[in-house]
Amino acid sequence: MAVIHHTTMTPTKLELLATWLPEQPWYRGKGQQPELARTGGFRLDDPKGEVGIEFMAVTDTSGAEPVTYQVPFSYRGAPLAGADEALIGTTEHGVLGQRWVYDGTRDPVLVAQLFALVVGEAVPQMQSTSDTVDPSVTGWFAESGTTAEIASTTATDGPHGTDLVVETAADGHRLTLHINRVLQPGQGAGEQALGHVTANAPLPDGSTARTAFAVVHATP
Repeated sequence: MAVIHHTTMTPTKLELLATWLPEQPWYRGKGQQPELARTGGFRLDDPKGEVGIEFMAVTDTSGAEPVTYQVPFSYRGAPLAGADEALIGTTEHGVLGQRWVYDGTRDPVLVAQLFALVVGEAVPQMQSTSDTVDPSVTGWFAESGTTAEIASTTATDGPHGTDLVVETAADGHRLTLHINRVLQPGQGAGEQALGHVTANAPLPDGSTARTAFAVVHATP
């Protein structure tokens, strides 16, 4: 399981996001500088122990109403080939040294582990505590017997989130994993969903509500 180092990052993840978020098509606060706070999330383990994987909920209070975004991060010790456009930035980690921070929807390791969580082959971890399962994060998939191995992935951003079209390695089945970039606390997956990842999202009063972080649909 991943070890969480309680140390410095320069610049911090929130500082990197303050520049990156306004450039995204799903960002709601056009024309204003984000005011960000981390308000939730979870981690997944890379089976090879090489890539850090974090799904962060970050709330922007710069507008008239707070908006909470989901950012899947992947952290690497070297650049990911062919992923320059997905680079959020680089940072100096107090223990691990220079780290390349990516929008994880373009990182095959993160996508593979997210799909593994959906089908029950990955165990969610607490965001800030080492070697600790997070029971508040759940994955569900309607079709039993589906394995997590992915043959290919295509990612597309839109105004409502990011669609990951994955092709399973075993049978070539094509599925769309929709990443809800704007988290709406209490929002479910919908009746047509084939699967989902559900976790807690923050409410304005400081409490949380069960919310769909990712939803799986059949690809047309």
